[in-house]
Amino acid sequence: MASARIQASTKANSNGKTKESAPERLPVQKTYKIYIGGKFPRTESGRFLRVDGPGGEHVANICFSSRKDFREAVVVARKAFESWSMVSAFNRSQILYRIAEMLEGRKTQFIEEQVALGTSAKVAEKDILDSIDRLIYYAGWADKFQQVFSSVNPVSSSHFNFSMLEPTGVVTAIAPDDKGLLGLVSIIAPVICGGNTIIVSASEKQPLNAISFAEVLNSSDVPGGVVNILTGKASELIGHYSSHMDVNAIIYARNDKAQENKIRENAVRNIKRSYTWYRADWAVADGANPYYILDCQETKTTWHPVGI
Repeated sequence: MASARIQASTKANSNGKTKESAPERLPVQKTYKIYIGGKFPRTESGRFLRVDGPGGEHVANICFSSRKDFREAVVVARKAFESWSMVSAFNRSQILYRIAEMLEGRKTQFIEEQVALGTSAKVAEKDILDSIDRLIYYAGWADKFQQVFSSVNPVSSSHFNFSMLEPTGVVTAIAPDDKGLLGLVSIIAPVICGGNTIIVSASEKQPLNAISFAEVLNSSDVPGGVVNILTGKASELIGHYSSHMDVNAIIYARNDKAQENKIRENAVRNIKRSYTWYRADWAVADGANPYYILDCQETKTTWHPVGI
């Protein structure tokens, strides 16, 4: 394209003749795509949203995800659930820890992305470090929550009665809009910790960290389809997230009563679990809680006869 050409400048030498100087190099701008099935496709709609910095300067374009993008994500999430739910709790713990390791190595990039959108360097650094710590927190819980929440139940007959937890299945989520990374991590980590797969709409105010985090996931032993990240307008997808018949649960982490009521209404119609995980500040201690893992689990009770 003509606008991308760099004209070589000319300088006069000691003999009065001119010579061409080396052209100035243009930096390669990052293309922010969506993340579905372990790949980085562009949205099928071809639409995009412009992301500007605090001074109105153009920072990046992000994909405006469509219903078709979401439906494709559901298909791969369902397929990934079959194997991910069978992965041992210890291995899921290792993978969550690996995500934290990889994020630690790229924290400078994540801080720079938040600063470009108006966050102070100090606040951005805390957000990234808290996100790393949150991943480690849930890595620790991955092979322990079953022991805490499962039980041996008292019964009057000659049986052993056990209640155990199993993952719910495919979960959709609307991530917090005011936290670029910590809110996203706080939604994703407990869901996949328990053996579920997830499709999540990222923050609209801080979307850059979401796709960069997808790159971290892609290099952290997370199987394709376990986590799928869409960018764009969550309001356009909420109806699909909460009404799709192959989605087992939906998590809403924003503070909009109209959207929350719409989700609950749709969820009731197709017997889908719905949770509101809104927090004004995800950085507080209670922002990490094993009960978030429990929300996306089903209780299975088994009877076993005694003395037969």
